[in-house]
Amino acid sequence: KPQELSNTVWAFVKAEESDTRLFKMMADHIIALDNLHSFKPQDLSNIVWAFATAGESNPELFKKVADHIIALGNLREFDPQALSNTAWAYATAEESHSTLFKTMAKHILALDNLHS
Repeated sequence: KPQELSNTVWAFVKAEESDTRLFKMMADHIIALDNLHSFKPQDLSNIVWAFATAGESNPELFKKVADHIIALGNLREFDPQALSNTAWAYATAEESHSTLFKTMAKHILALDNLHS
């Protein structure tokens, strides 16, 4: 389940117990999925946050997540924390995805205020 995957990598980072084999296994599983439709925005942001925080490079995972977020068509379901964690994770992991950043910027600029 998406939340279980998200919680697992998040917990390992919070416990400062990064395990490269575990992160690779999780990434390979997520990459192999046909789609990420069952993942909530918080699941996605927590996953990329955990990989970035742990210093676990996985360009294919970051690309899959970014492509999924872009394909959603809108980011209404992403709260400010999920958006900021996602942006931070891509920047920290040095995973360039200009379309993702343009999509996030467009969403933020369309907000009535920064509390939405």
